[in-house]
Amino acid sequence: MANSNLQQLRLQSSNFDFLGLLKKNNDREWFNANKDAFQKEHEQIEDFADALLQELNTHDVIETPSGKKSLYRIYRDTRFSKDKTPYKTHWSGSFRRAGKQRRGGYHFHLETGNNYIAGGFFGPSTADLKLIREDISFDSKPLRTILNSESFVSAFGTLKGEQLKTTPKGFDANDEAIDLLRYKQFLLIRKFSDAEVLDESFLEKAGETFKNMRPFFDYMSEVLTTDINGL
Repeated sequence: MANSNLQQLRLQSSNFDFLGLLKKNNDREWFNANKDAFQKEHEQIEDFADALLQELNTHDVIETPSGKKSLYRIYRDTRFSKDKTPYKTHWSGSFRRAGKQRRGGYHFHLETGNNYIAGGFFGPSTADLKLIREDISFDSKPLRTILNSESFVSAFGTLKGEQLKTTPKGFDANDEAIDLLRYKQFLLIRKFSDAEVLDESFLEKAGETFKNMRPFFDYMSEVLTTDINGL
């Protein structure tokens, strides 16, 4: 999608105004009475997600078929939560990369005072985590080169995610890559202010942020989908 087209679609303050009202009136009676207003704002978020998907497909292959399919439901799962409010007070969605050879995923979260574009590996399996750690321990330079690159640092700062406080089982506490080996999640997160999100350039910046994840995704995909012989 051309930059001029990207800038034609922008988020509206009403998208956040509705969430603010919902936060103050988080109950089914209010929501049902304002269902039309929700649908109007939700459709605009769908349009934003559709445009973001088009941008993603210019540099990656995404299996998520539409912006609508990328969006998470507004309804909260309260079964195991102390917070029994029935609705989320943010807009969010994810895009899945297509094929077993493309690992990692893209995510966006829109909420007053808490907007971010994210990607990576939120809950890698035990087997995947072992592969990642073994590769890092063998040679951490390829990953460090990516994490220290100008494009990575300017977009994400540092690698994010939960970390062990101790040494992972099977690894040496004195390993020179112990700082990386402690990661249990591998997340790339870029935060945006409310003003940035409402600016006409946000869709373009969001697309660029996703694109800046590719070197990290390419590295992880190779680690997770090739054997010791590189096949």
